[in-house]
Amino acid sequence: MSTKSKKLFTTVTLLSAIVIALAGCGGKTAQPSDTTGNKTPGTAASANSLEQIKKSGKLKVGLMGTYAPYNFLNDKHEVDGFDADVAKEVAKRLGVQAEFITGEFSGLIEGLQKEKYDALVSQVTITDDRKKTMDFSTPYIKNAVNVIVKADNTTIKSIDDFKGKKVGVGLGTNDEKYLRETVLPKVGNFEIATYNDVITSLTDLNVGRIDATINNVFAIKPLVEKNNFKIKTVGQPIKEDSAGIAIRKNNPELLDAINKALADMKSDGTFKTIFQKWFGVDPNI
Repeated sequence: MSTKSKKLFTTVTLLSAIVIALAGCGGKTAQPSDTTGNKTPGTAASANSLEQIKKSGKLKVGLMGTYAPYNFLNDKHEVDGFDADVAKEVAKRLGVQAEFITGEFSGLIEGLQKEKYDALVSQVTITDDRKKTMDFSTPYIKNAVNVIVKADNTTIKSIDDFKGKKVGVGLGTNDEKYLRETVLPKVGNFEIATYNDVITSLTDLNVGRIDATINNVFAIKPLVEKNNFKIKTVGQPIKEDSAGIAIRKNNPELLDAINKALADMKSDGTFKTIFQKWFGVDPNI
């Protein structure tokens, strides 16, 4: 081979090596992302949330923090309540600590999808629509929802009397969906006022800014007693909901671990102790 040919062969060989090396660097397929730039839930990088939680040593729990006795800030400005105690015990049984992140209910589900939270423990009602975008643990509480009015109100005795009235409800809650999709078509036109917290809706009801609201007795009892609200429940419960711990879809290891923790809590009496602490009665589920 001539000197010129050897130089040409060496150059071609070098170029080939560079091309192969570059291909090796860029050959790894990028993880798919959603429009917000977050990794799509269920990809290889985020499939096993349980493993990531155990590595971090904490379970990031999303809740309102304004919904006593379920979850609220106590006198020490610590997250407290039934949901908080359940979350702490579940985290303990996963071998980690619960880290609470509070936010308005209307933003909790979006925050879960964006991986701001690992789980929601904030009285998230289990519905077929929500099951399409998130997975739920086995139910850990049932809540009966009642119509609530001022103590001196004699015109509203059930949802059938909502026509022409102004009714308050939590923004983004299953109760709001129920009012809009079930009650409104049945009863006829009435105004729906939405709220980011229960205390504001009860305050407005107490002073007459709204005519009624719907909620459950467990939720309103401590607020009514603390603020001396002159309000009452009327009629029979209009519906009964079950709440579960919500997580992102496609995380079977985490879901199984949470369900096992809840089952063990119920079988060894821990769950009963937590329930009686906050509601004074035995668990309803």
